[in-house]
Amino acid sequence: MLLTSVSIMQSKVVVITGASSGLGREAALEFARRGAALVLGARRLDALADTARLCREAGANVAYQEMDVTSEAQVKALAERAMTEYGRIDVWVNNAGVTLFSLLENSAFAEHRRVIETNLYGAMYGARAVVPIFKRQKQGTLINVGSVLSKIGQPFVPSYVISKFALRGLSEALRSELADYPGVHICSLYPYAIDTPHFQSGANRIGRQARAMPPVQSPERVARALVDLARRPRRELHVPRIAALGLALHALLPTTVERLLSRALEKWHFDENTEQKSPGNLYTPADAGPAVHGERQPQITAPTLASWAAQEFVKIQAEAALRWAGRWGTRARNWPASDKRDPLTRAIRAVP
Repeated sequence: MLLTSVSIMQSKVVVITGASSGLGREAALEFARRGAALVLGARRLDALADTARLCREAGANVAYQEMDVTSEAQVKALAERAMTEYGRIDVWVNNAGVTLFSLLENSAFAEHRRVIETNLYGAMYGARAVVPIFKRQKQGTLINVGSVLSKIGQPFVPSYVISKFALRGLSEALRSELADYPGVHICSLYPYAIDTPHFQSGANRIGRQARAMPPVQSPERVARALVDLARRPRRELHVPRIAALGLALHALLPTTVERLLSRALEKWHFDENTEQKSPGNLYTPADAGPAVHGERQPQITAPTLASWAAQEFVKIQAEAALRWAGRWGTRARNWPASDKRDPLTRAIRAVP
Protein backbone atom coordinates (compact mmCIF):
# COMPACT_ATOMS: atom_id res chain seq x y z
CA MET A 1 0.00 0.00 0.00
CA LEU A 2 2.78 2.45 0.90
CA LEU A 3 4.66 1.77 -2.34
CA THR A 4 1.48 2.31 -4.35
CA SER A 5 0.76 5.56 -2.48
CA VAL A 6 4.32 6.77 -3.06
CA SER A 7 4.15 6.04 -6.80
CA ILE A 8 0.83 7.86 -7.16
CA MET A 9 1.79 10.88 -5.03
CA GLN A 10 5.36 11.16 -6.39
CA SER A 11 5.99 14.75 -7.46
CA LYS A 12 2.34 15.76 -7.00
CA VAL A 13 2.02 19.37 -5.86
CA VAL A 14 -0.01 19.65 -2.67
CA VAL A 15 -1.10 22.89 -0.97
CA ILE A 16 -2.19 22.73 2.69
CA THR A 17 -3.59 25.55 4.81
CA GLY A 18 -3.26 25.47 8.59
CA ALA A 19 -0.05 23.44 8.27
CA SER A 20 1.72 24.73 11.40
CA SER A 21 0.17 22.28 13.88
CA GLY A 22 -2.31 19.49 14.43
CA LEU A 23 -3.76 17.67 11.45
CA GLY A 24 -2.26 20.12 8.94
CA ARG A 25 1.26 19.51 10.22
CA GLU A 26 0.85 15.73 10.26
CA ALA A 27 -0.79 15.71 6.82
CA ALA A 28 2.16 17.66 5.41
CA LEU A 29 4.54 15.06 6.82
CA GLU A 30 2.42 12.21 5.45
CA PHE A 31 2.40 13.73 1.96
CA ALA A 32 6.15 14.38 2.23
CA ARG A 33 6.85 10.72 3.03
CA ARG A 34 5.00 9.79 -0.15
CA GLY A 35 7.09 12.03 -2.39
CA ALA A 36 4.75 15.00 -2.88
CA ALA A 37 6.01 18.54 -3.35
CA LEU A 38 4.44 20.88 -0.81
CA VAL A 39 3.29 24.46 -0.46
CA LEU A 40 2.31 25.19 3.14
CA GLY A 41 0.48 28.12 4.66
CA ALA A 42 -0.37 29.16 8.22
CA ARG A 43 -0.31 32.18 10.56
CA ARG A 44 2.65 31.06 12.72
CA LEU A 45 5.74 31.48 10.62
CA ASP A 46 8.14 29.85 13.10
CA ALA A 47 5.94 26.76 13.51
CA LEU A 48 5.38 26.63 9.76
CA ALA A 49 9.13 26.73 9.15
CA ASP A 50 9.53 23.82 11.55
CA THR A 51 6.92 21.80 9.66
CA ALA A 52 8.75 22.57 6.41
CA ARG A 53 12.06 21.45 7.96
CA LEU A 54 10.59 18.07 8.93
CA CYS A 55 9.09 17.62 5.48
CA ARG A 56 12.42 18.36 3.83
CA GLU A 57 14.07 15.81 6.11
CA ALA A 58 11.51 13.32 4.80
CA GLY A 59 12.75 14.10 1.29
CA ALA A 60 10.14 16.57 0.04
CA ASN A 61 10.52 19.84 -1.82
CA VAL A 62 8.75 22.47 0.28
CA ALA A 63 7.73 26.09 -0.10
CA TYR A 64 5.86 27.92 2.64
CA GLN A 65 4.62 31.35 3.56
CA GLU A 66 2.86 33.08 6.39
CA MET A 67 -0.80 33.68 5.63
CA ASP A 68 -4.26 33.98 7.19
CA VAL A 69 -7.15 32.26 5.44
CA THR A 70 -9.52 35.08 6.44
CA SER A 71 -7.70 37.23 3.86
CA GLU A 72 -8.63 36.34 0.29
CA ALA A 73 -5.56 38.17 -0.99
CA GLN A 74 -3.28 36.02 1.17
CA VAL A 75 -5.01 32.80 0.09
CA LYS A 76 -4.65 33.80 -3.54
CA ALA A 77 -0.99 34.61 -2.92
CA LEU A 78 -0.47 31.05 -1.61
CA ALA A 79 -1.90 29.64 -4.85
CA GLU A 80 0.32 31.98 -6.86
CA ARG A 81 3.34 30.83 -4.86
CA ALA A 82 2.57 27.24 -5.77
CA MET A 83 2.25 28.10 -9.45
CA THR A 84 5.50 30.08 -9.37
CA GLU A 85 7.39 27.27 -7.63
CA TYR A 86 5.97 24.27 -9.49
CA GLY A 87 3.78 25.46 -12.38
CA ARG A 88 0.72 23.52 -11.27
CA ILE A 89 -1.38 22.40 -8.27
CA ASP A 90 -2.59 18.80 -8.01
CA VAL A 91 -4.16 18.79 -4.55
CA TRP A 92 -5.47 21.66 -2.41
CA VAL A 93 -6.38 20.94 1.22
CA ASN A 94 -8.66 23.42 3.01
CA ASN A 95 -7.62 22.48 6.54
CA ALA A 96 -7.29 25.68 8.58
CA GLY A 97 -9.93 26.01 11.29
CA VAL A 98 -10.73 27.43 14.72
CA THR A 99 -13.42 26.89 17.30
CA LEU A 100 -15.28 28.72 20.04
CA PHE A 101 -16.56 26.93 23.13
CA SER A 102 -19.67 28.87 24.04
CA LEU A 103 -23.44 28.91 23.89
CA LEU A 104 -24.67 30.96 20.95
CA GLU A 105 -25.88 33.78 23.21
CA ASN A 106 -22.95 33.79 25.64
CA SER A 107 -20.17 35.44 23.66
CA ALA A 108 -19.77 38.47 21.42
CA PHE A 109 -21.23 37.85 17.98
CA ALA A 110 -17.93 38.99 16.48
CA GLU A 111 -16.31 35.84 17.88
CA HIS A 112 -18.90 33.58 16.26
CA ARG A 113 -18.41 35.50 13.03
CA ARG A 114 -14.65 34.96 13.23
CA VAL A 115 -15.18 31.18 13.37
CA ILE A 116 -17.32 31.40 10.23
CA GLU A 117 -14.76 33.62 8.49
CA THR A 118 -11.94 31.17 9.21
CA ASN A 119 -13.64 27.82 8.69
CA LEU A 120 -16.00 28.71 5.84
CA TYR A 121 -14.79 31.88 4.15
CA GLY A 122 -11.20 30.58 4.27
CA ALA A 123 -12.31 27.45 2.39
CA MET A 124 -14.33 29.53 -0.08
CA TYR A 125 -11.29 31.71 -0.72
CA GLY A 126 -9.25 28.56 -1.26
CA ALA A 127 -11.78 27.24 -3.76
CA ARG A 128 -11.89 30.61 -5.59
CA ALA A 129 -8.10 30.54 -5.86
CA VAL A 130 -7.61 26.96 -7.00
CA VAL A 131 -10.72 26.01 -9.01
CA PRO A 132 -9.77 28.24 -11.99
CA ILE A 133 -6.36 26.54 -11.98
CA PHE A 134 -7.98 23.10 -11.91
CA LYS A 135 -10.25 24.09 -14.81
CA ARG A 136 -7.27 25.17 -16.92
CA GLN A 137 -5.42 21.98 -16.04
CA LYS A 138 -8.61 19.90 -16.46
CA GLN A 139 -7.54 18.01 -13.35
CA GLY A 140 -7.05 18.50 -9.62
CA THR A 141 -8.40 17.49 -6.23
CA LEU A 142 -9.85 19.86 -3.64
CA ILE A 143 -10.24 18.39 -0.15
CA ASN A 144 -12.39 20.22 2.39
CA VAL A 145 -11.63 19.06 5.93
CA GLY A 146 -15.00 19.04 7.60
CA SER A 147 -16.07 17.11 10.67
CA VAL A 148 -18.68 14.62 11.79
CA LEU A 149 -20.29 17.90 12.94
CA SER A 150 -20.83 18.68 9.26
CA LYS A 151 -23.77 16.29 9.53
CA ILE A 152 -24.97 16.41 13.13
CA GLY A 153 -25.33 19.22 15.65
CA GLN A 154 -23.60 19.50 19.00
CA PRO A 155 -24.04 21.91 21.90
CA PHE A 156 -21.34 24.31 23.14
CA VAL A 157 -19.76 24.90 19.69
CA PRO A 158 -22.62 26.39 17.62
CA SER A 159 -20.57 28.52 15.24
CA TYR A 160 -18.19 25.61 14.59
CA VAL A 161 -21.13 23.35 13.72
CA ILE A 162 -22.67 26.03 11.48
CA SER A 163 -19.36 26.53 9.65
CA LYS A 164 -18.85 22.80 9.10
CA PHE A 165 -22.40 22.29 7.82
CA ALA A 166 -21.80 25.16 5.41
CA LEU A 167 -18.46 23.66 4.35
CA ARG A 168 -20.35 20.54 3.34
CA GLY A 169 -22.64 22.78 1.28
CA LEU A 170 -19.59 24.30 -0.40
CA SER A 171 -18.47 20.86 -1.49
CA GLU A 172 -21.91 20.00 -2.84
CA ALA A 173 -22.15 23.28 -4.76
CA LEU A 174 -18.71 22.85 -6.32
CA ARG A 175 -19.43 19.26 -7.38
CA SER A 176 -22.47 20.47 -9.27
CA GLU A 177 -20.58 23.40 -10.77
CA LEU A 178 -17.74 21.16 -11.95
CA ALA A 179 -19.87 18.26 -13.15
CA ASP A 180 -18.52 18.67 -16.70
CA TYR A 181 -14.91 18.48 -15.48
CA PRO A 182 -14.44 14.75 -14.79
CA GLY A 183 -10.79 15.24 -13.91
CA VAL A 184 -11.58 17.70 -11.10
CA HIS A 185 -12.57 16.11 -7.79
CA ILE A 186 -14.22 17.77 -4.78
CA CYS A 187 -13.75 15.65 -1.67
CA SER A 188 -14.93 16.01 1.92
CA LEU A 189 -13.15 14.48 4.91
CA TYR A 190 -15.34 14.01 8.00
CA PRO A 191 -13.24 13.03 11.02
CA TYR A 192 -14.52 12.47 14.54
CA ALA A 193 -12.63 14.23 17.38
CA ILE A 194 -8.87 14.34 16.75
CA ASP A 195 -6.12 14.46 19.38
CA THR A 196 -4.71 17.88 18.42
CA PRO A 197 -4.14 21.21 20.27
CA HIS A 198 -7.64 22.22 19.09
CA PHE A 199 -9.20 21.79 22.55
CA GLN A 200 -6.61 23.87 24.39
CA SER A 201 -6.11 26.62 21.81
CA GLY A 202 -9.76 27.30 20.97
CA ALA A 203 -11.64 30.34 22.23
CA ASN A 204 -13.40 29.56 25.49
CA ARG A 205 -16.37 31.38 27.03
CA ILE A 206 -17.50 28.43 29.17
CA GLY A 207 -14.80 28.99 31.78
CA ARG A 208 -13.85 25.32 32.12
CA GLN A 209 -11.28 23.25 30.25
CA ALA A 210 -12.63 21.51 27.16
CA ARG A 211 -11.73 17.91 26.46
CA ALA A 212 -12.40 15.62 23.51
CA MET A 213 -15.06 12.95 23.65
CA PRO A 214 -13.89 9.42 22.85
CA PRO A 215 -13.17 7.59 20.66
CA VAL A 216 -10.49 10.19 19.84
CA GLN A 217 -8.69 9.76 16.52
CA SER A 218 -4.93 10.13 16.26
CA PRO A 219 -3.74 12.85 13.85
CA GLU A 220 -1.62 10.19 12.14
CA ARG A 221 -4.68 8.07 11.33
CA VAL A 222 -6.65 11.01 9.98
CA ALA A 223 -3.65 12.25 7.97
CA ARG A 224 -3.30 8.83 6.35
CA ALA A 225 -6.99 8.94 5.46
CA LEU A 226 -6.54 12.41 3.96
CA VAL A 227 -3.63 11.25 1.81
CA ASP A 228 -5.65 8.22 0.74
CA LEU A 229 -8.48 10.56 -0.29
CA ALA A 230 -6.02 12.55 -2.41
CA ARG A 231 -4.65 9.32 -3.89
CA ARG A 232 -8.10 7.87 -4.61
CA PRO A 233 -10.62 10.74 -4.71
CA ARG A 234 -14.24 10.13 -3.70
CA ARG A 235 -17.06 12.38 -2.57
CA GLU A 236 -16.60 11.90 1.16
CA LEU A 237 -14.78 9.84 3.75
CA HIS A 238 -15.61 9.38 7.44
CA VAL A 239 -12.85 8.73 9.97
CA PRO A 240 -13.51 6.33 11.55
CA ARG A 241 -15.89 4.82 9.01
CA ILE A 242 -18.14 3.57 11.81
CA ALA A 243 -19.11 7.20 12.47
CA ALA A 244 -21.52 6.82 9.56
CA LEU A 245 -23.52 4.37 11.70
CA GLY A 246 -23.95 7.00 14.40
CA LEU A 247 -25.21 9.43 11.77
CA ALA A 248 -27.66 6.79 10.54
CA LEU A 249 -28.94 6.33 14.09
CA HIS A 250 -29.46 10.08 14.35
CA ALA A 251 -31.46 10.03 11.12
CA LEU A 252 -33.62 7.24 12.55
CA LEU A 253 -34.06 8.61 16.09
CA PRO A 254 -33.03 12.29 15.96
CA THR A 255 -34.57 13.48 19.25
CA THR A 256 -33.19 10.55 21.23
CA VAL A 257 -29.68 10.97 19.83
CA GLU A 258 -29.75 14.73 20.40
CA ARG A 259 -30.73 14.25 24.05
CA LEU A 260 -28.03 11.62 24.43
CA LEU A 261 -25.40 13.94 22.96
CA SER A 262 -26.48 16.83 25.17
CA ARG A 263 -26.28 14.75 28.36
CA ALA A 264 -22.93 13.20 27.44
CA LEU A 265 -21.34 16.55 26.61
CA GLU A 266 -22.68 18.22 29.74
CA LYS A 267 -21.12 15.40 31.77
CA TRP A 268 -17.73 14.89 30.10
CA HIS A 269 -16.89 17.59 27.55
CA PHE A 270 -15.62 20.01 30.21
CA ASP A 271 -13.63 19.05 33.28
CA GLU A 272 -13.72 20.71 36.71
CA ASN A 273 -10.63 22.83 36.08
CA THR A 274 -11.42 26.47 35.52
CA GLU A 275 -9.99 28.19 32.48
CA GLN A 276 -9.71 31.89 31.90
CA LYS A 277 -12.28 33.05 29.40
CA SER A 278 -10.47 34.25 26.29
CA PRO A 279 -10.70 34.54 22.49
CA GLY A 280 -8.03 31.82 22.20
CA ASN A 281 -6.55 31.63 18.73
CA LEU A 282 -9.45 33.30 16.93
CA TYR A 283 -7.57 36.48 16.05
CA THR A 284 -3.94 35.67 16.81
CA PRO A 285 -2.08 32.34 16.66
CA ALA A 286 -1.68 30.26 19.81
CA ASP A 287 1.47 30.86 21.85
CA ALA A 288 2.31 27.16 22.05
CA GLY A 289 5.06 25.75 19.88
CA PRO A 290 4.47 23.50 16.88
CA ALA A 291 2.66 20.34 17.90
CA VAL A 292 0.63 17.58 16.34
CA HIS A 293 -0.95 16.17 19.48
CA GLY A 294 -2.96 17.92 22.17
CA GLU A 295 -2.26 17.95 25.89
CA ARG A 296 -5.74 17.06 27.18
CA GLN A 297 -6.96 13.51 27.23
CA PRO A 298 -10.66 12.53 27.45
CA GLN A 299 -12.17 12.21 30.90
CA ILE A 300 -13.76 8.85 30.08
CA THR A 301 -12.67 5.82 28.07
CA ALA A 302 -14.49 4.75 24.93
CA PRO A 303 -15.80 1.45 26.44
CA THR A 304 -17.10 3.24 29.54
CA LEU A 305 -18.78 5.89 27.41
CA ALA A 306 -20.36 3.22 25.22
CA SER A 307 -21.73 1.42 28.29
CA TRP A 308 -23.10 4.66 29.73
CA ALA A 309 -24.60 5.63 26.36
CA ALA A 310 -26.40 2.29 26.03
CA GLN A 311 -27.99 2.68 29.46
CA GLU A 312 -28.84 6.32 28.85
CA PHE A 313 -30.35 5.44 25.48
CA VAL A 314 -32.76 3.00 27.15
CA LYS A 315 -33.59 5.61 29.80
CA ILE A 316 -34.33 8.29 27.20
CA GLN A 317 -36.54 5.91 25.24
CA ALA A 318 -38.41 4.99 28.44
CA GLU A 319 -38.90 8.67 29.29
CA ALA A 320 -40.28 9.26 25.78
CA ALA A 321 -42.66 6.32 26.16
CA LEU A 322 -43.96 7.70 29.46
CA ARG A 323 -44.51 11.12 27.93
CA TRP A 324 -46.34 9.56 25.01
CA ALA A 325 -48.49 7.45 27.35
CA GLY A 326 -49.32 10.54 29.41
CA ARG A 327 -50.39 12.49 26.33
CA TRP A 328 -52.40 9.56 25.03
CA GLY A 329 -54.14 9.11 28.39
CA THR A 330 -55.06 12.80 28.55
CA ARG A 331 -56.43 12.65 25.02
CA ALA A 332 -58.44 9.52 25.80
CA ARG A 333 -59.98 11.10 28.89
CA ASN A 334 -61.19 13.99 26.72
CA TRP A 335 -62.91 11.79 24.15
CA PRO A 336 -66.74 11.73 24.16
CA ALA A 337 -68.22 8.73 25.97
CA SER A 338 -69.54 7.32 22.66
CA ASP A 339 -66.04 7.37 21.19
CA LYS A 340 -64.60 5.52 24.18
CA ARG A 341 -67.15 2.71 23.67
CA ASP A 342 -66.78 2.62 19.90
CA PRO A 343 -63.19 2.39 18.56
CA LEU A 344 -64.43 2.27 14.95
CA THR A 345 -66.29 5.58 15.34
CA ARG A 346 -63.19 7.08 16.97
CA ALA A 347 -61.01 5.95 14.05
CA ILE A 348 -63.40 7.33 11.46
CA ARG A 349 -63.58 10.68 13.20
CA ALA A 350 -59.79 10.85 13.31
CA VAL A 351 -59.59 10.79 9.50
CA PRO A 352 -59.28 14.36 8.16
